[in-house]
Amino acid sequence: MANKKEIDNKAIGQRIRDERKKLGLSREEFAEIIGLSDYYVGQLERGERQMSLPVLVKIANCLHISLDYLIFGKISNAEPSVNEPCDNYTSQSDEELNELLGKCSSKELELIKKLIKVILPYVNIE
Repeated sequence: MANKKEIDNKAIGQRIRDERKKLGLSREEFAEIIGLSDYYVGQLERGERQMSLPVLVKIANCLHISLDYLIFGKISNAEPSVNEPCDNYTSQSDEELNELLGKCSSKELELIKKLIKVILPYVNIE
């Protein structure tokens, strides 16, 4: 197989670290969320260990990234756009959210943004 792609554990680990930091999570917080030790997560982020498929899926789901991106650093065309609304997200919900956010100060909006970043890894809608 001439087209065989090698798995680069260091690159995968770097993507995990980058995405975790984008969510504002410490390694310890992230490890707790996904049910692994922070030592093991550190090994994964440094590319010292190769993870099982269930761990890979758990990490991708927690970080809200595709497996394609996590493994190969590419975003699949089959993945929905980040700006694409959820199936059950209605324009009425959008109006209500905009109305609530419109009443917030810039400090309150920053706090809301931080809260969303913390909560997102716990959201597992299937």
